[in-house]
Amino acid sequence: MSPAAAKIKTESTVNETPSLVIETRGLKKTYFGKINVPVLHGLDIKIYAREFVAIIGQSGSGKSTLLNILGALDVPTGGKVFVNGTDISLLDEDELAQLRSEEVGFIFQGHFLLNEFSCLENALMPITIRHGEADEEQRLRVLKLLERVGLSDQTNKFPDEMSGGQNQRCAIVRSLANAPKIILADEPTGNLDSRSGEEVFQLMREMNRESGVAFVMITHDDRLAQEADRILLIEDGNIFEISKEEHRERIAKII
Repeated sequence: MSPAAAKIKTESTVNETPSLVIETRGLKKTYFGKINVPVLHGLDIKIYAREFVAIIGQSGSGKSTLLNILGALDVPTGGKVFVNGTDISLLDEDELAQLRSEEVGFIFQGHFLLNEFSCLENALMPITIRHGEADEEQRLRVLKLLERVGLSDQTNKFPDEMSGGQNQRCAIVRSLANAPKIILADEPTGNLDSRSGEEVFQLMREMNRESGVAFVMITHDDRLAQEADRILLIEDGNIFEISKEEHRERIAKII
């Protein structure tokens, strides 16, 4: 168990143990072509409920590839991925789609809201796709989430009528619409100015603490990585957990 997860366990009640929401065993990924390019070399990762984990590494190190595999958007060439104890390699396409809908939420660098739908309609989209229509309870829950992130006065506005930060906050609510166990965020503040980026990050951190959903975030922002519970570094196709002090030392060497 990671130090952060152990700390969570200590602070929890005696009978409450953080559940393992994602685990990889010997995860490998190679891109095949005229030249085969191995990207991930056998990663063993454990992510627990209520954790906020930052993944860092140089461009091209395989961070986004890893996130896509964790979210069942891509297929590894070796090893296993377990989401809430389920070996996802055993699932067919329909079952994978259901898993993505029920267990995993996604936040990307671009908000990817649909311009022809309002803020509320975009936030409800995962529910609409899954159930055909949101019931009153689901609608009220999403409205409360929009209020929580400061968008209660934007529900009827369209993406091109809102700021970049507002669109990304709507994307956060969308990722939480189906009450997933884990959120995978790929550079969620990358397209925002520093102030909006900090606000979006703090909202994700608060949602993590309030709802218990685990967050795994790829980031190039060293300040945000420092605020995570754990920092995982991808380097030369391998993954390492580094302390915040080690991370600060690496930054100091670069500067």
